[in-house]
Amino acid sequence: MPRPLRDVVFVDGVRTPFGKAGSKGVYAQTRADDLVIACIRELVRRNPSLPPERVDDVAIAATTQIGDQGLTLGRMAALLSGLPRSVPGFSIDRMCAGAMTAVTTTASGIAFGAYDVVIAGGVEHMGHHPMGEGVDPNPRIVAERLVDPSALVMGSTAENLHDRYPGITRDRCDAFAVASQRKLAQAYDDGRIQPDLVPVATRDVDQGWGLATIDEPPRPGTTASDLAALKTPFRAHGRVTAGNAAGLNDGATACLLASADAAAELGLATRMRLVSYAFVGVEPEVMGIGPVPATEKALRQAGLSIDDIGLFELNEAFAVQVLAFLDHFAIADDDSRVNEYGGAIAVGHPLASSGVRLMTQLARQFEQHPDVRYGLTAMCIGIGMGGAVIWENPHHADYGQEAAA
Repeated sequence: MPRPLRDVVFVDGVRTPFGKAGSKGVYAQTRADDLVIACIRELVRRNPSLPPERVDDVAIAATTQIGDQGLTLGRMAALLSGLPRSVPGFSIDRMCAGAMTAVTTTASGIAFGAYDVVIAGGVEHMGHHPMGEGVDPNPRIVAERLVDPSALVMGSTAENLHDRYPGITRDRCDAFAVASQRKLAQAYDDGRIQPDLVPVATRDVDQGWGLATIDEPPRPGTTASDLAALKTPFRAHGRVTAGNAAGLNDGATACLLASADAAAELGLATRMRLVSYAFVGVEPEVMGIGPVPATEKALRQAGLSIDDIGLFELNEAFAVQVLAFLDHFAIADDDSRVNEYGGAIAVGHPLASSGVRLMTQLARQFEQHPDVRYGLTAMCIGIGMGGAVIWENPHHADYGQEAAA
């Protein structure tokens, strides 16, 4: 018998404050798994009508799955969070889109009927586990010229993208980065960021106990002249700098997903409805272009056009990657629909965790903009991929009605 698909809704999302990776970062002596455990516990606390035993699975992403990010992290985090032992869990890896893939994978299970309620998220402690730690790429990937060696260095792929799009200058990228810092600072001033942050207790052997309550990476007040003075580490006289790219960060995210029926049964909020999603492969040497074909595919599947998208949450791994997306779809650099609260250039990008940050911020913006029906979360992915997820705003007057093809 054919099985009808069920609607999947985004119930709630939280994250830790993001920290700077390294010995001086706020999480230098905090375990990665403890970061995601804090998020899971906060989700359960914020949704008291959800019996913990009704959680059907826990999917947690990490790019470097060793040490305190290893050992089937989803299951370990579920146990350590105090969820019943009957709740299973698993780990997932799609580099920067790990948490995004944790969401789409478990959401597919909900739509199919295998789950009613799941927790999905991601964590990356780049201070403990720098990107690429412990990996051993097959030498054939370069020796047989399957990819150019630059494909394995994300900053070099951003420089390659600049080569493809010479109209995206360093000055333009720096201006975009300054705007990201400004928008995040404004979002903090307006109290838009704080409701989704989970305070995290930290400990330092020299400084004692602390409490992380705000993001560490932002540099409010950054100017274009500040960024113009920065070096270009990936290429002499290049265009990618530490100022117009996301930094190295530590942090975790988690969200609660449910079928629409289960959410109604359990009295859980419906903050977004999943419409469609897509992942695509692109040339690894210019992985930053990935969100473009991923978005085009997700739009086709939904029967929508780019004009139907009223809010965009685009991960700012590099400014050039976002600007290439905007140019492709003829969207202005300063379009108010794009990254209303700023982005990863300002707030940080702890790799596998970032997808759920985008979703949580989009859900918050939907509440502010009931006139917007559809929103997009999208990101580029290392080794040449892109991911995009389209969501519907339950506050819109036409919510739930069939989209026009």
